Amino acid sequence: MELAHSLLLNEEALAQITEAKRPVFIFEWLRFLDKILVAANKVDVKEKQKKLVEQLTGLISSAPGPPTRKLLAKNLATLYSIGDTFTVFQTLDKCNDIIKSKDDTPAYLPTKLAAVACVGAFYEKMGRMLGSSFPDTINNLLKALKSAESQGRGEILLSLQKVLNGLGGAAASCHRDIYKNARSLLTDRSMAVRCAVAKCLLELQNEAVFMWTTELENIATLCFKALEGSNYGVRVAVAKLLGTVMATALMPKQAAVMRQNVKRATLEEVLELMATGFLRGGSGFLKSGGEMLKGGASVSREVRVGVTQAYVVFVTTLGGQWLERNFATFLSHVLDLVSHPRATQTHVEAVYSRRCVSFMLRATLGGLLGEKAQIAAGKEICQAISKQMRAVEAVVNDLNGENKTGAADVSASQHVMVCALKELGSLVQSLSATASPLIQEPSIGLLETVTSVLLHPSMAARLAAAWCLRCVAVALPYQLTPLLDRCAERINNLKSSPEAVSGYSFAMAALLGGVHQCPLGIPHSKGKLVVSIAEDLLRTAAQNSRLSLQRTQAGWLLLGALMTLGPSLVRYHLPKMLLLWRNVFPRSQKELEAEKARGDSFTWQVTLEGRAGALCAMRSFVAHCPELLTEDVIRRLMTPIECAMTMISHVPAIIKVHGAHLKASAAMVRLRLYDILALLPPKTYEGIFNALLRELVAEFTLTDNSSNTTTSLLRSLCHYDDSVLMGSWLQETDHKSIEDQLQPNSASGSGALEHDPSSIYLRVPVGEAIPGPLPLGVSVIDASVALFGVVFPHVSFKHRLQMLDHFAECIKQAKGVRQQSVQLNIFTAVLSALKGLAENKSSLGPEEVRKSALALVMGALDNPNPILRCAAGEALGRMAQVVGEATFIARMAQTSFDKLKSARDVVSRTGHSLALGCLHRYVGGIGSGQHLKTSVSILLALAQDGSSHEVQTWALHSLALIVDSSGPMYRGYVEPTLSLVLTLLLTVPPSHTEVHQCLGRCLGALITTVGPELQGNGATISTIRSSCLVGCAIMQDHSDSLVQAAAISCLQQLHMFAPRHVNLSSLVPCLCVHLCSSHLLLRRAAVACLRQLAQREASEVCEYAMSLAKKAGDGKDIAIYLNITETGLEGALFGMLDHETDRKLCSDIHDTLGHMLSSLAVEKLSHWLKLCKDVLAATTDVGGAVAFEVEKDEEDSEKKDEMDDDIMFTGLGEDEKSKPSVAPRWVTRVFAADCLCRIILLCENADKAHFDLAAARSAKAKNPKGDLLVLHLSDLIRMAFMAATDHSNQLRMAGLQALEDIIKKFASVPEPEFPGHVILEQYQANVGAALRPAFSPDTPSDITAKACQVCSTWIGSGVVSDLNDLRRVHNLLVSSLDKVQAGKGSSSQLYSESATTMEKLAVLKAWAEVYVVAMKIKKEAEVKPDKPVRSGDEEEDDLGADVLPPDSLITLVQPELPSLSRLWLAMLRDYALLTLPAEFSSQLPPDGGAFYTPETIDTARLHYRSSWAPVLHAVALWLSSTGFGACEEKEAPAVHTGAPSTTKTFEESVKDRMHLMLGVSIEFLCFPRPEEPIEHVMSCLQALSTLLESACAKTHIAEDQLLAVELLNVLHRLLLTRDPPTVQLQVTAVVQETIKAALDHLQLQKINKGKEDEGQIDSPLILGEGGQSGELVPGSSLVFAAMELLVFILVRHLPQLNTRVKDSPSHVPMRPQRLPEESARLVANTVSILAELPSLCSPAGSMTILPTVLFLITGVLRETAVKTADNSVPTSVSAALQGIKTIITSPLAHVDSLQTQWTALVRSSLASVLEDSQPDESRPDLDEISMLTAITLFLLSASNELVGVTVLQKGCMERFRNALNSSDPWVQARCYQLLLSVFQHSSRPLSTPYIHALAPLMVEKLKAVECSRPRTTAELQAVQEGIKVLENLVGMGEEQNRVQLVALLVPTLITYLLDENAIPSASQASKGLHDFALQNLMRIGPLYPAAFKMVIGAAPELKTRLESAVRANQASSKAKDSARQAQPTVQAAPTIKLKTSFF
Repeated sequence: MELAHSLLLNEEALAQITEAKRPVFIFEWLRFLDKILVAANKVDVKEKQKKLVEQLTGLISSAPGPPTRKLLAKNLATLYSIGDTFTVFQTLDKCNDIIKSKDDTPAYLPTKLAAVACVGAFYEKMGRMLGSSFPDTINNLLKALKSAESQGRGEILLSLQKVLNGLGGAAASCHRDIYKNARSLLTDRSMAVRCAVAKCLLELQNEAVFMWTTELENIATLCFKALEGSNYGVRVAVAKLLGTVMATALMPKQAAVMRQNVKRATLEEVLELMATGFLRGGSGFLKSGGEMLKGGASVSREVRVGVTQAYVVFVTTLGGQWLERNFATFLSHVLDLVSHPRATQTHVEAVYSRRCVSFMLRATLGGLLGEKAQIAAGKEICQAISKQMRAVEAVVNDLNGENKTGAADVSASQHVMVCALKELGSLVQSLSATASPLIQEPSIGLLETVTSVLLHPSMAARLAAAWCLRCVAVALPYQLTPLLDRCAERINNLKSSPEAVSGYSFAMAALLGGVHQCPLGIPHSKGKLVVSIAEDLLRTAAQNSRLSLQRTQAGWLLLGALMTLGPSLVRYHLPKMLLLWRNVFPRSQKELEAEKARGDSFTWQVTLEGRAGALCAMRSFVAHCPELLTEDVIRRLMTPIECAMTMISHVPAIIKVHGAHLKASAAMVRLRLYDILALLPPKTYEGIFNALLRELVAEFTLTDNSSNTTTSLLRSLCHYDDSVLMGSWLQETDHKSIEDQLQPNSASGSGALEHDPSSIYLRVPVGEAIPGPLPLGVSVIDASVALFGVVFPHVSFKHRLQMLDHFAECIKQAKGVRQQSVQLNIFTAVLSALKGLAENKSSLGPEEVRKSALALVMGALDNPNPILRCAAGEALGRMAQVVGEATFIARMAQTSFDKLKSARDVVSRTGHSLALGCLHRYVGGIGSGQHLKTSVSILLALAQDGSSHEVQTWALHSLALIVDSSGPMYRGYVEPTLSLVLTLLLTVPPSHTEVHQCLGRCLGALITTVGPELQGNGATISTIRSSCLVGCAIMQDHSDSLVQAAAISCLQQLHMFAPRHVNLSSLVPCLCVHLCSSHLLLRRAAVACLRQLAQREASEVCEYAMSLAKKAGDGKDIAIYLNITETGLEGALFGMLDHETDRKLCSDIHDTLGHMLSSLAVEKLSHWLKLCKDVLAATTDVGGAVAFEVEKDEEDSEKKDEMDDDIMFTGLGEDEKSKPSVAPRWVTRVFAADCLCRIILLCENADKAHFDLAAARSAKAKNPKGDLLVLHLSDLIRMAFMAATDHSNQLRMAGLQALEDIIKKFASVPEPEFPGHVILEQYQANVGAALRPAFSPDTPSDITAKACQVCSTWIGSGVVSDLNDLRRVHNLLVSSLDKVQAGKGSSSQLYSESATTMEKLAVLKAWAEVYVVAMKIKKEAEVKPDKPVRSGDEEEDDLGADVLPPDSLITLVQPELPSLSRLWLAMLRDYALLTLPAEFSSQLPPDGGAFYTPETIDTARLHYRSSWAPVLHAVALWLSSTGFGACEEKEAPAVHTGAPSTTKTFEESVKDRMHLMLGVSIEFLCFPRPEEPIEHVMSCLQALSTLLESACAKTHIAEDQLLAVELLNVLHRLLLTRDPPTVQLQVTAVVQETIKAALDHLQLQKINKGKEDEGQIDSPLILGEGGQSGELVPGSSLVFAAMELLVFILVRHLPQLNTRVKDSPSHVPMRPQRLPEESARLVANTVSILAELPSLCSPAGSMTILPTVLFLITGVLRETAVKTADNSVPTSVSAALQGIKTIITSPLAHVDSLQTQWTALVRSSLASVLEDSQPDESRPDLDEISMLTAITLFLLSASNELVGVTVLQKGCMERFRNALNSSDPWVQARCYQLLLSVFQHSSRPLSTPYIHALAPLMVEKLKAVECSRPRTTAELQAVQEGIKVLENLVGMGEEQNRVQLVALLVPTLITYLLDENAIPSASQASKGLHDFALQNLMRIGPLYPAAFKMVIGAAPELKTRLESAVRANQASSKAKDSARQAQPTVQAAPTIKLKTSFF
């Protein structure tokens, strides 16, 4: 392929390759040329132009295939437009000659077509440059057009379109000729030609004025004719033509109008023309009047659907603003269409017309109008409805019958009503809460208008009105309860009107059905209300025969709707319901028989309707309350069901007697019965299988049914991918809702509410706007087929065989059309049964059953109906799956092989090729591997059969199935398949789109098969890869959208496996263009592909999209309307969200934007924030929400700039005014608000500078392009504010969430310009204003709840320091608290009780959070000492900020505390009850708790779960600060919830509260759910430690030791599951408090015991754990539990402590390293608790644990004693040292009985410390000092045990010696200090050996200083410490040895003195030493005068040195003094002689 990449065609290479590969080579060259010509140097091109032209024109006559000719033409045209144009006319003539040629052979056709294509391309590219040659060319083309076959006609018309496009107005002279020749082809039998004509005429109408003036009517008629018998493509093309021509007629293009004086058509004329098509079809206007009046045949459906699409094109072309202005006219016109008798000749036709009109309204109103305009449109619709309703009322009230035509009007008005109400409902629902002005404005009276229709005489209109009310309630949930109440009241008042009973019950049912879409629900009492109304209706039904039918239906409908409210509500009414159901049906067989004989036709109708209603309610119950279906309930349901089954068999006899009008009611009973049975487990009704199957089979084989009704389920049972074979069953499109009408099965697409009123309360199926149940006849068959599939797997083999044989018989007996219908139904049932078998994993049965089934299926494989063949293939595959035996599969495959080898007819070849595909699809690669080779070879052969495109399609489709299912086993066949695919892509005419679609499927499957190998570089892989890319390129260039979509998904696959080889620079622009495609599947494919690309390469994707936008802006050659402007692809995607309704598409757009956001938002922060801001700022100012004041002028100027850019980017000749883009809708704005939160989160993870203003400003100064979030804070606040104050509730939620995030993230960011203030302070007003509306009384609970959360975050964030400023927000919380205290029975309840629960709990939680923060601040303030008044200059301005007393926040909470604490406790009590396991549910209070009702218990649980933790913490703080509410008890003893609690004593209430608090905490900590936020765990732990700080709590937990043990065990378990150090620290705090409590308790006991037995001496020792034996029992011992937990923490952070780890063979000894700060604190806390534990035990007990405790503490010392740079002691080390001291000084040492144990313990501990402190190369950073300190502690505190143990003594001395010899002065200094404490020890036997051993070394070290004076302060300090020790030794010595000691000290000191001349030049440390020595000498002299004299006397040189030093010292001090007194006076005498001597 690389050889093809050259400017000229490489002819040598071409000659060398095989014939088959040449077309691919040529195509690849043309592709390369196409890219290179535009970019190449013009000079190079001109040089080689001649040769190039030769090569290209040579290709024309080489019979190129369709894609090749398209590229060839494009390249030739480009070449001429770049290079010289000399030879262009030659080439043109050459082409014309080819076109004129008389050669009609198929072989010459491709050459002719290539010439035609070239002509088109020349004119398109060069247009008027080709001068006057065009008339010849056009005539030539038109001549050829007359004689051409269909492919030629299509190609010529496309060329004509291009010629017209290139020439524009210049070709006016030929316009009429073209028009005349083309128009007759609009009704061509080839659909592709019709499409081509439509496109050609569309191009023509741009310039040919006559088309939309004089010829307007003819064009319309032509289009209507063209629509007859059309396919989807033709309908789209013709609708576009018709709509555009009509729009142009109304608003002509300026230029054309100026040229000729034209008469414009009026709107009325244009609409009238279109209406004729809708109402009369293509019959034209020329038929005789008589026929018109007779109302002949109805319009063909294709025409009606096509015209409907044309209406939409018409309005879209005129644009949104036009629609806004003319909406009233348009609305009345389309509503008139549906009231016209011709549109509603039969019921099904009427439904079809209604759907068409609804589609017109939805597509125009929903897409083109912004929210404001939609509200205006809503008003118009309301007026239309009330106008109609007035007319209807006039007729109904006209008793004299003066108005004869009235009845017809009423029936016509119902269809108008349905369309208007349906649109109104959709409008309100899409507007959601934004629609509130529409509902609230009294002048519109929307609710009154809609409710008035509930009394319309027609059921369809009543149902539509009910549905519209449901839409209103879902959009505005606060309307739900009032509407229900209003309907209930009207039903009660108007009981005697049948319409009222029916209408209002519909409305109530619809409203109940909408409840599940309103998260806040409805009050529980409404359920009771509905039940009482329904019961009343059913009870009074028999009283009045005029009303009995309506009352019966209404009663059951309401009960069915009630069931949708779910089990929590239905549970209460179930017994009553079961009773009602039982009473509807006869009790016994006898009653059934008796009943048959009674009654007339009317009573039977009522009875049947009543039973159908009852079954319907049952079904609703089973579907919506599966939790209530116990075995007992099912048994009780079965009684009426079995009875209904028996009754059905009697019905035919009854119908015979009473007339056929009962048939519908009987069918309804069957439908309801089948529906409910399909939901119950088949085991429960095995008894009635026989009777049931008889009914089912009779139902779908049409035994008793004379009409040929077919089921609608076949499509859903066949595989989704097979739709390409079924032709007319089109895939999903934007027109799906009307295209459904054209499907071949009965009544397809004619869904309407009146077919089954119960659908008004059921859930709407996904993807539909409004439920559309099919007509009863079809629904019954559908239900029977579905139930057959459920039952079949449970039926015996014998019966299966009987039924299959019966099916064959039925098919044989039926004839003609009926046979088709019966066969379709039977096949659907069989498929349904096989599917059921597969799902149940059961087998089909023995040989005879299989045979019978196989015969049935094989018979249909060659049925002429493609749908049946499809079904048969599918059934065959499913059978193979169910039978699952290799021989059976082989047999089936062999049959098909034989058939395919012999058969020549299309039908059997298609059927059997699909059979092969389906076999592989369901059995998979492994099961059918042995047939793979044969299957592939046969299908490859069939795929090449050019004579029948149908065979090619089916064969390729099957091939794709085989490739898909074989997986890697197909790898060997990839190359031949791929080359076939390419060949076909290059040769099959583009008009056969199905073939191309299947080729796309094959290519995609092949790419998946090769998979990741595609990345390789081997020759074969490269070939495969380039073949795939060529295939994709051909399909991308195809004209059909589905083929383009296939190309995109293939490229997407390729990108997944080999991303480097997919060229994004060409793919991305192509995807961007497709985003505006009119085809849903293509848009879906493009977005899905973008989503995948954005995941990996978001930035490249955005860049390429932008470059495309720039190109479009320059407007060279891109003539498409692109919606990418300066906001880039992301902006375009945001825009798409406003128009798209397809769920899959929207979710992919969300994902794509999400991926882009994640990878780009941080880098391009301003861009993304601006995007979000623009979307959010586009709020509709309907009710004028609070608006931000902005500098107006600045914003306007911005707006101006934006406008200019917009015009620049879309300057493609459209008038911008006519296409205002719609302002972003609320759903998009919600998404933008979510994006905002994500951006904040992304910035947080990216860089801390985003949240630091000072850093951000400096970064911005360094790099102006850089962008940091904190610089956009005002924008963030503004966006959150806009969202939080919007109309849309969802947007308000998102806005409040964003606000909360902003406050949390920016609360602590300081404001660099005002120290002491934070940056958020300036936005106080905005935050307050954003929160205030959320507390208004009419705000929904969920928003108020969220706002409370934001309030508490704001108050607790500490941003606002001034109390008065905080008051605003605080007042909001206070007002909410008043609401909470109002208690349960608040009068006006709109939402369910759980909504109230949510709101109240949110308020309490918010208060709790504020209180917790307040207490924290207060505590910190108490700990800090009061500031001394040292207000130096630097602090003056700070004091302004700190005026707040630190505990100010608490003053806000204080007044509310009494009531708050009461509510908090009540809430915790509720929570505790709600967390009880299910088996204790009987213990729950029957009337609910303080804040929840028993009915809403399940939803309430969730609300409690999210808010209990802060409340628990707050209560703990309150209890511990008030001594368990002691003060509260005194003040108000009776403030408890519940009456008799006054009797409780204080102790009892303490006990209750402790149980409550501990119970809640322990329950939670036992098993915190993984989804619980870590904050809850922290709150709970903090609550516990706070609680245990109070004395009451301590006594409580200490008295009940098991409680404490349980608490510790639970905490241990928590540590195992939760990792964060903060949690572990908090756990240690709780443990510490628990242990402290136990210790205090023990002390008390000891004191009391001591008082009791003052006589007996030894007894108190037995107190404490372990008693006399010293045994600690796990499970009941507190000490054991604590040890377990503490050891766990230590080993977690210091794994080296675990001996098992050390002994394991894989252990690598770790070097001790510095623990992180948090771990160190943890270890320290743990060690200090460990050291306390022995004091909890009895002496024997403590001896049990002490070895372990000491082992751990010395271990911690060993592992964490690491030197630090600043010589600080790590917290863990100091804790360990403290712990050693605590233990060694404990009173245990004095217990005689334990003396030997104790001594051994102390000695071995010291031994291990010595061993650990041994100097060791592996531990150079050991902290000797900490080890020495530990040794010293042992020596000082346990002297008795250690005296005389020489081994230890030697070790200790060794360590001291090492330290003294250390090179580190700091170590020396500390060592001297420690030695001093040892030397001074009171126990002489201990200290003496140390003095003897270490003093000489010390003296030696100190003497040595003379030679090396200290250089640093540290060294100086070491010397000073040493001297101190010596001095102390001198002091300790006895009198007689004093002289020797002084003789050691004094000379040493004197040697430290400096010479007076050396002083000035000495270093700081050296001087320091001199001063120190001098001072000490001066002090020692007077202390020991005698010794001093002796020493000095003995050495005269010392004396002189000392004297000179003293002299110098005095001189310097004098000089200092005098300098102080008066600097100017100079002293005369320079020196003073020293005469004084110290001796």
